[in-house]
Amino acid sequence: MKPRAIHTFSIVAYDPSEPAWGVAVASKFLAVGAVVPWARAGAGAVATQAFANTTFGPGGLALMEQGHSAEEALNALLAQDTESGRRQVGMVDAHGGAATFTGEECHDWAGGVTGAGYAVQGNLLTGPEVVEAMAEAFTQTPGRLPDRLYAALLAGDRAGGDRRGRQSAAILVVKDQGGYGGFNDRWIDYRVDNHPDPVPLLNELLRLHILHNEVGSPETQVPLQGETLKQLQLVMQQRGFYRGELHGEYDTATRDALAALVLNENLKDRTHLEAGTIDAEALKFLLTRASPSERC
Repeated sequence: MKPRAIHTFSIVAYDPSEPAWGVAVASKFLAVGAVVPWARAGAGAVATQAFANTTFGPGGLALMEQGHSAEEALNALLAQDTESGRRQVGMVDAHGGAATFTGEECHDWAGGVTGAGYAVQGNLLTGPEVVEAMAEAFTQTPGRLPDRLYAALLAGDRAGGDRRGRQSAAILVVKDQGGYGGFNDRWIDYRVDNHPDPVPLLNELLRLHILHNEVGSPETQVPLQGETLKQLQLVMQQRGFYRGELHGEYDTATRDALAALVLNENLKDRTHLEAGTIDAEALKFLLTRASPSERC
């Protein structure tokens, strides 16, 4: 099957504080996350696009894992590709060295920029303002790598993005033992494959990832009592977990209902059943489950 051009914009980046490596990408292309982003903890990250040569993903990671810089790995891959003029690639290596390449046959506007720990690139864009906005957002946004990658992607999208429109977006971030149970490196791996405005949906997924996979500090615990607990009892009642009155007392029936609810919603680690407290973000999430007409 003849490859279709993937006109898109992306960022690859490295965060030494975790350490972590990641890719964020968006395009007017179905399921861009299935093609463009590649990353491996301890090796680096690759975005391969335009008339994408997907062997650049595993090939680039293998070379960087062997100790080659992003620039060396990229040059080696391009030297072996007879159609390199059609490719666009961004790479960041194990130490944050970055490289970007735009072939002369990529559709305008096409180009990229690099900085300390990142490379931004795009083709068939509305103009250079897209990659410029992405670079600025990445460097100016505080926080962890997933948040900075998302900020860059949103900035590029709102600056014009793919001039054909919007369809899909993805974010992939890896770090050692970052995956479920620590068994792999896949810390963040979310895709919106087909939607008229996909980038904001990635942010919703990132927020849900934090809610369900990270534990808040003790300072964020809220005592379950009074009006707050009455609201939660209402939610549990509507969901079929609680049959008692809305009295705002943390009795045995309320505790048992709460145990069932947080297990159902994958929020057990954010709840202290014996102490009768719950993390503020988890509480906020659960209270949104009340029927609008019946919220206290």
